[in-house]
Amino acid sequence: MWGVNSGSSIYRYTNYDGSPWINIPGGLSDIGAASDGTVWGVNSGNQIYRYTGDQGSTNWVGINGSLVRMDAGSRTNVWGVDSAGGIYRYTNHDANPWIKIPGGLSDIGAAADGTVWGVNSNNRVYRYTGDQDPSDPWADVPGSLKRIAVGSRTNVWGIDPAGSIYRYTNNDASGTNPWIKIPGTASDIAAGADGTVWHVNAGGEIFRYTGDQPS
Repeated sequence: MWGVNSGSSIYRYTNYDGSPWINIPGGLSDIGAASDGTVWGVNSGNQIYRYTGDQGSTNWVGINGSLVRMDAGSRTNVWGVDSAGGIYRYTNHDANPWIKIPGGLSDIGAAADGTVWGVNSNNRVYRYTGDQDPSDPWADVPGSLKRIAVGSRTNVWGIDPAGSIYRYTNNDASGTNPWIKIPGTASDIAAGADGTVWHVNAGGEIFRYTGDQPS
């Protein structure tokens, strides 16, 4: 679990709530962390970085491109959106790192199992289906969300424009409501492959979801 604060400082969770955060050198405005340890981020100048602090003395390696939001589901499933809403998928080759995917999004979430969801500037919700039908890569899902987080095919969460939190029901068939409202309010959210979910609210307070555990 990783996060950034309002001053762009970077923090990694220590796995100990008594002293939960360690500061990582650098400055980012958005960050994405995967279950395999992969971490990517972008800074306020839309520059892109991949974390290498677990490999050597250099914490971050710059990657060509310009993105405002990004997420990493695994080492090979990294996605981002640029300031114009353009969607990009990592090619797994730093010399030519990005391939543009048709569509327009303002936020994106990617999972280790290949699942990808996004929302656009009008708060419409989409699930990526381009690995099944390249001619029409996004399926429209009912709902209105401004932020999206994807841990796996069955662990998808979002936040609506009012800050309400929603969890995907795993059923978006026609005529159904694919979202269940979860108590609380949030400004950003993150979901893990193992079912872990964290969110922050408008005041910068940090919460970990425990609704799947006995009360």
